[in-house]
Amino acid sequence: MTTGPLITTPFSASSTADDVLAGVDLTGVRAIVTGASSGLGAETARALAAAGAEVTLAVRNTAAGEVAAAAIVQAGAPHRSRVAPLDLADPASVRRFTGNWEGPLHLLINNAGLVTGGRAHTLEGWELQFATNHLGHFALATGLHTSLARGAERGEARIVSVSSTAHMRAGVDFDDLHFARRDYDPQIAYAQSKTANALFAVEATRRWAGDGVFTNAVNPGGVATGLQRNFTQAQRDSLAAAEAAGIFTYKTVEQGAATTVVAAVAPQFARIGGRYLDDGQEAATVPDDAQLADHPHGVKRWALDPAAAERLWTVSAALTH
Repeated sequence: MTTGPLITTPFSASSTADDVLAGVDLTGVRAIVTGASSGLGAETARALAAAGAEVTLAVRNTAAGEVAAAAIVQAGAPHRSRVAPLDLADPASVRRFTGNWEGPLHLLINNAGLVTGGRAHTLEGWELQFATNHLGHFALATGLHTSLARGAERGEARIVSVSSTAHMRAGVDFDDLHFARRDYDPQIAYAQSKTANALFAVEATRRWAGDGVFTNAVNPGGVATGLQRNFTQAQRDSLAAAEAAGIFTYKTVEQGAATTVVAAVAPQFARIGGRYLDDGQEAATVPDDAQLADHPHGVKRWALDPAAAERLWTVSAALTH
């Protein structure tokens, strides 16, 4: 949790990733974007590559990744992006990816996300949304820490952890992470994973700032992507109700990727971490009992709580190592 004035930038809800990168030269920057075969990940990768970054698309479906890589070149990127297999729900896949990475890493964009329509678990017994959205990215980042520290030798390395307004629905239930005892609600499970994404940014920065590695969490806003393909009718109705209530307005994919790119490259966030960004700005912290309808661009205290962040790191390390 931060004190003092919130960090602001010139960007807003209507800004695009290209707006953020206007005039920015990322030549020599090595970046990984997870879930980059479609949606926000593909647009984030395209925008970074267009600015000169050497981008690796870390994807579960490599055929789709190759299509996305070809599209990035066709859109004008100076060189073709690399495609590498990564299944965040499979610890062995994460270990293979990190084991195969060579050299420094300057940007890690933890973008991939999963929403389920019902109860699902990994072979390890982990709830699938928590496993994919948080634990997989946690293992990826910790496995790449040495490479990120090498990347920071040029000044800093950044990790962007893609969270969501959904974090306001639930904190992390440390007594029942995987819904062994409570009734399963896919929306609460997703919310827990998105709170975990924000808490990761807090603790990763505390642990790694001395190495020059800084992490911030972002809310990309409402964007229609493949993330919604597994929605139940109840989930679709909930989303429609939120839109009708004015809690959010749909963004284009180009606008949705903008806040991720702000966290990745904006000078306002140089060597600063543990923050939560919304519409290109640092979001104001609101009480845990705040209503989403009243604070659609806020971040709840439970998502930035240092004690919870440290506890989550300890639990995650025990599960993934």
